[in-house]
Amino acid sequence: MNSAAPSSRIWAEMALLGLIWGGSFLAIRTALDEIPFVTSVAFRVGLAALVLWIWVLVRRLSLPRDPRIWASLLIMGLLNNVLPFLLMAWGQLHIETGLTSILNAGTAIFGVLAAAIFLADERLTARRALGVCTGFLGVATAIGLHNLAAFDIRSLAQLAVVGGTVCYALAGVWARLRLKGLAPQVQAAGMLTGSTLVMVPAALWIDGLVIPTQGATWLAIFYYAVVATALAYLLYFRILAAAGSGNTMLVTLLVAPVAIVLGALVRDEVLAPSVYLGFALLALGLVILDGRLLRRRRRTSNPSA
Repeated sequence: MNSAAPSSRIWAEMALLGLIWGGSFLAIRTALDEIPFVTSVAFRVGLAALVLWIWVLVRRLSLPRDPRIWASLLIMGLLNNVLPFLLMAWGQLHIETGLTSILNAGTAIFGVLAAAIFLADERLTARRALGVCTGFLGVATAIGLHNLAAFDIRSLAQLAVVGGTVCYALAGVWARLRLKGLAPQVQAAGMLTGSTLVMVPAALWIDGLVIPTQGATWLAIFYYAVVATALAYLLYFRILAAAGSGNTMLVTLLVAPVAIVLGALVRDEVLAPSVYLGFALLALGLVILDGRLLRRRRRTSNPSA
């Protein structure tokens, strides 16, 4: 984890990535007004894969030849694209875009827990355990335990989004175990190709051939597939290489506010106060996991340390 302070340029790129990902929730919900959620995911992975393969070919990046790596990329696509994209798209049919983005912020919390369970070099220290517990409390507060007790379509939608974040966390572990040494751009193109091979037949079988007719739908698809998936992956890898995972994790804190504001402005969404409290607890959990504020406070209180 790189704890060095990012440069002004990296901060600007992190803010841009937060804006891009924050806008993706509204774009997905806009497309869902016309097309089924399975088809929406097929468009997302198919177009994103096409853009990333153009990038890989232009940059002449070397491709893996071992069939086992391609099999691992297929599984990575299932964990990092197919399952979470489907779960979250279906969830967005029944809950607000802002709430979806807040629950999505739990990805980092589940990622730390999954790494501690499956990776020998990722111990769950006391600080990380505190961060995870605080994050879990944030997720539970945002959902509302009373909503889970009702077990209606809304509570199921929230659980589906949380299930998507768990898939993201498992994908991170899978990448560490099976895809070491593979260029991240090739990894992204490969997993999205595997996702496309799954999602296009699934969409045709479940939904039939669905062609959007509204310009707003095509614009939304272009945004969440090309901008918020393909181009955002490239920007994410650039930030990750320059700033490290610790700094990149902070992008999560920028995504939800953007999605909340856009949901309120465009779709007149209103979130309960408990949802904002849940996000505050989630943000606190991420800050605890990052650890820099705690270390800075210790140095301030003990200058000789």
